[in-house]
Amino acid sequence: MDVDAAESRGVKRKATTQPPNEPPRRIRALHQDVVNKIAAGEIIVAPVHALKELVENAVDAGSTSLEILVKDGGLKLLQITDNGHGINRDDLPILCERFTTSKLKAFEDLTSIGTYGFRGEALASISHIAHLTVTTKTQDSSCAWKAHYAGGKLTPAKPGQSADPKPCAGRQGTQITVEDLFYNVPTRRRAFRSASEEYAKILDLVGRYAVHCSGVAFSCKKQGDSSSGLSVTSNASTIDRIRILHNSAVANELVEFTAANERWGFKSDGYISNANYSVKRTVLLLFINHRSVESSAIKKAVEHTYASFLPKGGHPFIYLSLEIDPARVDVNVHPTKREVNFLNEEEIIEVICEEIRDSLAKIDTSRTFLTQSLLPGSKVPTITAVTPMRQGVNTQTPAKGANEQPLSKSGSQRPSAQKAYENNLVRVDNKARKITSMLPPGQRPSAPTKAQNEEPAPDDMEYEYSEKEHTICRLTAVKELRAEVREEMHNELTDNFAKHIFVGVVDERRRIAAIQAGVKLFLVDYGMICNEYFYQLGLTDFGNFGSIRFNPPLSLRELLALAAAHEKQTAGDIDGFDWDEVVATIEEQLTGRRDMLAEYFALEISPEGELLSIPLMVKGYTPSLAKLPNFLLRLGPHVDWNDEKGCFQSFLRELACFYVPEALPPPQVSNASGDEDEDLEDLEITMRRKQLHRAIENVLFPAFKARLIATKGLLKGVVEVADLKGLYRVFERC
Repeated sequence: MDVDAAESRGVKRKATTQPPNEPPRRIRALHQDVVNKIAAGEIIVAPVHALKELVENAVDAGSTSLEILVKDGGLKLLQITDNGHGINRDDLPILCERFTTSKLKAFEDLTSIGTYGFRGEALASISHIAHLTVTTKTQDSSCAWKAHYAGGKLTPAKPGQSADPKPCAGRQGTQITVEDLFYNVPTRRRAFRSASEEYAKILDLVGRYAVHCSGVAFSCKKQGDSSSGLSVTSNASTIDRIRILHNSAVANELVEFTAANERWGFKSDGYISNANYSVKRTVLLLFINHRSVESSAIKKAVEHTYASFLPKGGHPFIYLSLEIDPARVDVNVHPTKREVNFLNEEEIIEVICEEIRDSLAKIDTSRTFLTQSLLPGSKVPTITAVTPMRQGVNTQTPAKGANEQPLSKSGSQRPSAQKAYENNLVRVDNKARKITSMLPPGQRPSAPTKAQNEEPAPDDMEYEYSEKEHTICRLTAVKELRAEVREEMHNELTDNFAKHIFVGVVDERRRIAAIQAGVKLFLVDYGMICNEYFYQLGLTDFGNFGSIRFNPPLSLRELLALAAAHEKQTAGDIDGFDWDEVVATIEEQLTGRRDMLAEYFALEISPEGELLSIPLMVKGYTPSLAKLPNFLLRLGPHVDWNDEKGCFQSFLRELACFYVPEALPPPQVSNASGDEDEDLEDLEITMRRKQLHRAIENVLFPAFKARLIATKGLLKGVVEVADLKGLYRVFERC
C-alpha cells in the first residue's frame, strides 16, 4: 500500500525540487522563550563565556577575592564566590530579566562606560540554559538572601514552595551557582569533546584576569580536589602573578613597557619578554580598557616587530594593558565582548610597536644561551672541522676510558658526526662560488673586453641627506591600497623570496634571473617582480620619497615633445590627432598639479615648466633616464586625476614601470678563434649592463628578500626549473 509521506517543515528543499503550490507562509512573532534561548546561545557559547561574565560582574562589584569551583569542565557545576558589595534584596526579582543593569541608563552612557558589563544580558542568558542560584548579602543587611531562577524569573527551590528569596546565613558578597549548563540545549552540550579541555579554557581565562586585576585574589579548582588548580594572593605584584601562572623563565626575562600619545588619546603599560626568551606560540594577554579582548591586528604587528629580535620560529610573551578614551571605543560589537573597535587603530598599533622596538634595542645588548654540562661516562660530542689537518698532530685512537678525561691538544677523538644526505645539501653562501664561474672564460659575464677595461662606479649620483621628518600617511585611499596588496598575498611565494639566494641573471633581454629557495631552483621575471616591488614601495613610503634632482633643470615641454615624437613615429600619422596639443595638455595638467606631485611623490615642477626632480625610491639604483620622457607623457592619459584612490594607484603603477630595469640586448661574445671582434658593443651599453648586474644582485634582490609581499599575480612570473631531491631520484634510476 502506497502512503504519501507528509513533507516535514523546516527541511531544506533542493534546488531541483519543484515548489508545491501552496500559499506563502505568514510571518509570526517568535515566542519570547524561543527569543531568549537564541540570545543565550549567542552570548553563552561555552562554560568559559559564562564564567567570563560572572568574573567581570564580580570585579565590577569591588571584590578583592574570587573563589571559583568547577565540575565537569563547568557543564555540571560552575560556582563563583566574591566579597563585593552584594545585591539588594529588592533587586533580586528582576535580577535575571533581560536588559536590567545598574551600570547604564541611556545609550549615550556607552561613550563613557567604565565597567565590564553594560547590557544586562549575562545572568538572563544563563538562567535560560541552566539552573541558576544566587546567594547575596550587602553590608547593611542583617542576613543573606538566596534565590533560584529559571527562564529569567524567580522559581521555587522545590515544587509547592514560594519563589520569593529566602533569608539564610552568609558572608558579605555574592555567590552565583550555575548547574547543568545547556541542559535544555542537548546539541550544544554534546558538542563539547571533553571536560578537561573546557577546564583548561577556564584556567586560561582566570589566569588572564588574575594577571591584570592587581589587588584581587583568585583561586580556581575542581570540585572535590584538595588543591587549587590556580591560586593568586591579593598582594602579589604583576611579575609575581606571571611567575605563578606561567613560569619563572618568562618572569625573569620581562621588561616593563609604557607608551602613550595624547593625539590618539591612549596610554598603555605592561610587560614584554626580551630577546632571551622565546616560545613556539605567541602569548598575548591583551586588555583594552581593562577588558580581556583579542586583536589579530595587534598580534600580527607585535610578532612582526619581534621577528628581527628572535630566532626563526620563536615568539614572545606580551602582557599589554591599553587604555583608550571611552569616547573612541565601541564595546558593543561582539555578543561575548571578545572584540572591540576603536578609532585610529593603525596609528596606535604603530606607536606601540615602535616603543617595543626601542625598548628591545636598548636592553638587548647581550644574549643568554642555555648550556648543558657533560654527564660522567657520556660520549664527547665532536664537530667535524673543514680546515686541513696540520702536521705533527697525534691522530691515534685514545685508550679505553679516555673519553672521561679532558681533551688535550695532542689527543682527540675521531669525529663521529652523522653524515648528511647529499640531496639535502644546498649552497647557502652566494659569495663562495657562483655558477657563472664554471662557464668557459669567453662566456663569463665578468670576462674583460676592450670596452670593459675601466670598472664603472657603483653609482654616479651624489647623495645628500635632508632633515625632513618622516610623515605618517593617514589617507584612507592609501590604506585601502595597502590592504588590497595584503589580501592578494601568496604565502608560499613570499616565503621563497624571503629566504632565497640569488644565483645570477640568465637573460637580460627577457629580464630573467635565477634564484634558489631551499633545494629548489627558480627562474623569475625580475621585470615583473620589480614592477610589483616598486609599487608596494610607493605605497609604503608614500609622502616620504627621496628626490633625484637635475642640475640644470630639464624642460618639461621638451621632454614631452621628445616622447610624443617617438610615439608619432611608432604609431604613424593619425588623421585629426594633434600631438602638439597633447603635449600642451599634459604639460598643463602636470604644472597645475605640481603642489600635489611635490608633496606626495617628490616630483617637483617649477611654475615655468621646468622639471626639478623625480622621486628616488631606492638608494644605489638609478632607473634608465631614457625612459623619462615616455614616463612623463603617460602621466597624462594613464593617470586617473579625478579620483583620489585611482590617482594614487595609477600614478604609482606608472612610477613602478619607470623604475623597472630596461631590457638590454644580449652581450657580444668572442669569435670562434678566440680573438675579440672590434667594437663588439657600445661602451655606454656595456657600462649600463655592469651597473644593472650590480644593482640587481646587490640592491634589488636583497630588497625583495627584506620587503617584498609576493602577490598571486606574480605566480606567472616564477617557474620552478629544478628540485634537488627530484634530480637525485632521476640520477638514481640512471
